Amino acid sequence: MGNELGKYTNCVSARSTDKEILKKAQDGGIVTQLFAFALDAGIIDGAIVAGPGDEPWRPRPIVATTREELLAARGTRYNISPNVSLIKEATRSYGLDKVGIVGTPCQMQAIRKGQLYPVGLRDVPDKIALAIGIFCMENFPYQSIVQLVEDHAGQKLESVKKMEIGKGKFWVYTERGAVVQLPLKVTHKYEQPGCHVCLDYVANLADVSTGSVGSPDGWSTVFVRSKSGEDVWSKAIAAGCFETKPIDQVKPGLELVTKLANEKISKNQKTVEERMKFGVGKGLRNPYIKP
Repeated sequence: MGNELGKYTNCVSARSTDKEILKKAQDGGIVTQLFAFALDAGIIDGAIVAGPGDEPWRPRPIVATTREELLAARGTRYNISPNVSLIKEATRSYGLDKVGIVGTPCQMQAIRKGQLYPVGLRDVPDKIALAIGIFCMENFPYQSIVQLVEDHAGQKLESVKKMEIGKGKFWVYTERGAVVQLPLKVTHKYEQPGCHVCLDYVANLADVSTGSVGSPDGWSTVFVRSKSGEDVWSKAIAAGCFETKPIDQVKPGLELVTKLANEKISKNQKTVEERMKFGVGKGLRNPYIKP
């Protein structure tokens, strides 16, 4: 196991066994299904997820305490949802004792830092019961999504039913069946600049992390990383929530995940080094790779 994939105890290709969840899931419906199971089983009493916002495809963090609220948040919206900002509210206004939260690798880092150094997060650290991380190469500000979909793909945002990044392209699917693909080189200039100093592709610090890369269409790759992740995952499997296949029995498998994780590290390491020349980012290094 190389450092680029972080520590994990188990890696499989999986999908939810719930047809309702899969209808609007991004891939295998892992996040929605795992939170729904954890809610039913009393492992969490609510989850911070990216719910629908006021504008089309603009996410808004919500505290989901019911299955219905979880289902409303299915699918990926390729722009930042500030989920971490709701942690204090979830434990105080909502009074949750066992919080689930989903986020990108940088958000997982923020959560763990908050647990280690709870400055301004008093009472929060021991209430994070399940942190699910999602694979991420880069993210986009909302305005970038508007430009990509409306100007480059020529589609109205409200008519889009799904967006996807895969096979070297940015895909836009509309309600009326149109499919537009943009080469990723078009999207690069729209990326959030902060993404270019991030050295974590597979959310190393999550309890469970997941993404489509490595698995067949409609399935997701899942890394089980921590004790609490293992606990909830094994219970969900025992309850029949997921069908799984060993990762070494599916295509393209871990080889592609490793390749992309390494690409992100080496590409962004260059940005970190360039910034260091100007005395910026001295503290930036990959915490998963020994210096």
